[in-house]
Amino acid sequence: MPSIHIIPEELKNKIAAGEVIERPASVVKELIENSIDAMSSEIIIDIINGGKRLIRVSDNGTGMDREDALLCFQRHATSKLLKEEDLFNIKTLGFRGEALSSIASVSNMKIMTGTKKLNIGTSIELTGGNIKEIKEIVTSGTTIEVRDLFFNTPARKKFLKKNATELYHIIDIITKESLSHWWISFKLRSDNKLILDLPSSTFYDERILNIYGKEFLDKLIRINIQDDNTTMDAFISNIDNLKNTRTHQFIFINNRPIKDQLINHAVYSAYDGLIPRDKQPIFFIFLKINPEKIDVNVHPTKREVRLDDKEMVYQFIKKHIKSALVEKREQFVKEFLQKNIDIHKGLKDPQTLNTLNNLHTKSILEVSENFELNYKTSLPFINIGDTFIAISGKAGLTLIDFHAAHERILFERFLKGIDLTSSQLLFPKQIQLPLNEYKTIVENSDILMEFGIHIEDFGQNTIIIRSLPDVLIQADIESILLDIASFILKERTSNIPIKKSIAAKLACHSSLRGMRILSQEEVNNLITELEKTENPEQCPHGRPTRIFFSLDELKKMFKKK
Repeated sequence: MPSIHIIPEELKNKIAAGEVIERPASVVKELIENSIDAMSSEIIIDIINGGKRLIRVSDNGTGMDREDALLCFQRHATSKLLKEEDLFNIKTLGFRGEALSSIASVSNMKIMTGTKKLNIGTSIELTGGNIKEIKEIVTSGTTIEVRDLFFNTPARKKFLKKNATELYHIIDIITKESLSHWWISFKLRSDNKLILDLPSSTFYDERILNIYGKEFLDKLIRINIQDDNTTMDAFISNIDNLKNTRTHQFIFINNRPIKDQLINHAVYSAYDGLIPRDKQPIFFIFLKINPEKIDVNVHPTKREVRLDDKEMVYQFIKKHIKSALVEKREQFVKEFLQKNIDIHKGLKDPQTLNTLNNLHTKSILEVSENFELNYKTSLPFINIGDTFIAISGKAGLTLIDFHAAHERILFERFLKGIDLTSSQLLFPKQIQLPLNEYKTIVENSDILMEFGIHIEDFGQNTIIIRSLPDVLIQADIESILLDIASFILKERTSNIPIKKSIAAKLACHSSLRGMRILSQEEVNNLITELEKTENPEQCPHGRPTRIFFSLDELKKMFKKK
C-alpha cells in the first residue's frame, strides 16, 4: 500500500481555514473586505456571543447573480484576478479566493445576494462547506450569516476566548477598516444592541473624530505630503502628547491595515531624541503606493506586505514626520519665549531671540537649561535637567529624580487610600473614548470609585467625570483612562493585581513633571514624605528614586585616594 495520498477536498478546506480563520474577528475581516470590494457604501455587522453563535455582515454593494453565488464558495474562486500579471497589481482587499470557502468549511453559512438590476436574488445555505438548500429570494446587495463557528473542528473551538475578548478583537478589526475606508458607513450590533455607529465621512480626520472625539483629534499633528511614488496622510502626536503603551498606532497601505516593522521603525526614528524612551507616540499613517511597487501576497491573512523599495519608503516617512515635529517644536519654543521674555535675562535682545528661533537642533529641554531660573545659589540644592535635583551633605552627594520620588509617594497613597480627598467637579467633564476602552472603563467603574474617580455612563462611547481626587484635578484624565483601559484589555498579568497597576498609572500621571523648578519647601516636603513610604528607593515601575555618592566614591571618580 502506498503511504502517500491526495488530501480530500474537505480536509484541504479545513487546513486553509486554519491559515485564514483564527477567530470570529478573522471572519468579520474577510466579510467586511468583500463588502468593501463590492463598492458598498453601508456595511452592517451583527454579532451574538462574541461571534461564536452568529456573525452577520450585510452590505448594499453590487451583489451577485445566481451563477456567481454558486461559484463563490469554491476554493480559489475570485473575481479579483484574471491573469498572472494581475497578481502584481493588486487593487482590491480580497483576491486569494479562499475566504468564503474556508469560512463555509468550519461553520453553518447562509448567503443572500442579488444585483440591483434584477428583482430576483439567490439564497444558499451550507453546512461544513456542503450546499444544503438553494432558493430564489427578493434582495439586492449581499448578506452573509455565519453560525456556530468551528462546530466541526472542536480542537479550534476550545481555543476561543470569552465573549468579551472575542468582541474586543471584532471591534479592533472594524475600527481599522473604518479608519481607512472613511467614505463607508459602519454599524455594529452586539447581542442586538447597537454599540458602534459610524456615518460616512468626508476624510480621514472626520472618521478619527467620530471614533475618538474632538479633543483627541485636536492634539494630533496633521501631515499631507506627496512625491512621484508615494502619498502620505498622517496624524501623529506632538512630543507633549504621549502614551505609556503602544495603543492607537495604525499603518495603512492603499487602504489596507497592515503590520510593518520597517514603517514602525521609521516613525520611531523620526521621534528619536525628542521623546523619552519609555513613552509612546500616537500615529495614524495612511500611505498610497503604486500597487506595482508592493506585494500583498505574502501572508494568508494579508496582514503584511513586501515593499519594492524599502529604503525609499523608510526615508520618506522618517523625513516628513521629523520635519513636522521640528516645525511644531520650534513654534512651541517661539511662543514659550515670547510669553517668558520679561523674566529671563539676555532674551530681550531681538538678535538673540532671532538666533534661538532659527535653531533647528535646540530641544525645548535645552532651551530651559539656559535659563538662569534653573540655578539659585540661595537654595541648598541644584536643579539639574528636567526632573533631577542634587543635594549636598557632609557625607556626600544625593541625586533625586523628583518625578520618580513623587510617583512612589502618590502610589502608596492611592493604594492605601491615605490623604486622598476627592472633590466634585463644578462642571462635570465629558470624555469620548474608543469603543473598547469605553466599555472597559464603564465595566470597571466600581474600582475607579475606590480611587476617588466617579464616572457615569453617558452612552455613545462617552462618560461623564463627576469627581476626581485633588491630585488629579489638573491631570490629563483622558490619557489616564486610556492607559487604565489598555492595561485591563491587553497587559494585565495574573501576578499583578489590577488595583496595584491602576494605582501606579494614577501616580505616574499625577506626579510632578519635568521643566519645573521646585521651591525649598517643596523639596523638604518631598524628602519627608518619601521617607514615610515603604520603599523609598524605587518608583512603582522599579526605577530608582535617588542615588547617593559617598565622599569616598567621589574621590575615586576624581582619582583621589
